[in-house]
Amino acid sequence: MKITVRAFADYREFIGKEMELIVPEEKTIGELLAELGDRYPKLRSEMFTPTGELKDFINIFINGRNIAFLKDMATPLTDGDIIALFPPVAGG
Repeated sequence: MKITVRAFADYREFIGKEMELIVPEEKTIGELLAELGDRYPKLRSEMFTPTGELKDFINIFINGRNIAFLKDMATPLTDGDIIALFPPVAGG
């Protein structure tokens, strides 16, 4: 199945603005993020703790819905999904 990953803010420096990936059926967002972390070590260090947990304030969206309100890292992916990766943002 084909999915699109879009990176925002600092994450674009690590993986580019957008990429299309072919992934096997039954893949979860957690598995996808782990693979991206393996492929892009700087992304992994920015997104995950040393124990492999997603850091606080990282927002991952699938088709505009935050995974925190779905099945979190166990959320299954489906063909055509658009994944958005947002780093923590501060401002004032």
